[in-house]
Amino acid sequence: MISMKRQTKGEFAFEIMNGILMLAICFITLYPIWYVVVNAFNDANDAMRGGIYWWPREFSLESFKAVFNSKGIMTAMGVTVAKTVLGVLVHVLFTSMVAYAFSREELYGRKLYMIIGTITMFFGGGLIPTYLLIRNLHLLDNFMVYIIPAAFSFFDLIIFMSFFREIPAGLEEAAKIDGANDFKIFLRVIIPVSMPVVATIALFHGVYQWNDYFTGMIYINNPNLQPIQTFLYRVVAQSSSNQMISAMPTGVSKNITSQSLKLATMIVTTAPIVVVYPFLQKYFVKGFMIGSIKG
Repeated sequence: MISMKRQTKGEFAFEIMNGILMLAICFITLYPIWYVVVNAFNDANDAMRGGIYWWPREFSLESFKAVFNSKGIMTAMGVTVAKTVLGVLVHVLFTSMVAYAFSREELYGRKLYMIIGTITMFFGGGLIPTYLLIRNLHLLDNFMVYIIPAAFSFFDLIIFMSFFREIPAGLEEAAKIDGANDFKIFLRVIIPVSMPVVATIALFHGVYQWNDYFTGMIYINNPNLQPIQTFLYRVVAQSSSNQMISAMPTGVSKNITSQSLKLATMIVTTAPIVVVYPFLQKYFVKGFMIGSIKG
């Protein structure tokens, strides 16, 4: 029989207090999000009276209709989806190729490259030199400014390297006997058996690309090339919401305010990644466990 160890009063009290503390932290974390959702789904004019905390007092979708009737936000959403998909593909392919080369002990100058790469993780040139570099590369107001500068990450390279080192050398040797070169080995052998780390890095970079607003704010002046997060920043921080309201067709904007439009825009921009993330969270755990010391 399995004996159950009885808890002391102190242990029981600790668990109770720990549970209460965790619930309080969850509430403090989640309630602001819930508050935004409740007020966004409430009638805009009624929400101006205040007093809405737990549930919409007068349910309305007018603010969301106004958001989706805005040409700017739909264009920004398309830019975000395009840069996220293309950015993930380029980043994963380029970083994994460099990591595969770095994981080979026979790479000449490997230690020097590792030192140089490690330095870049802690020290950067700063915003002004980076801006001048982007300008000289003719990437200002260019869609590729989202892709090229983010094509490589040394931190992600380390994660890839840790996984590649665990792949049995016999797989590569067998492929070489069959006449495959390094490029074919990488594409047909290494990548197929490395899907866990590929999914991890893809998720890492996908979240970054979706949430990145700074690149569009600094390097993009063309409104047709700004991503959804930059659009949200300009709506919240500037007077764009009033401009959106004034540009709405007659009858669409009569029941919305600049505040309700900001709240609805925040939900529309964050909802996709919030919905997708719980299903992919396990890859974050795998990503942090890759390369860890095994007991």
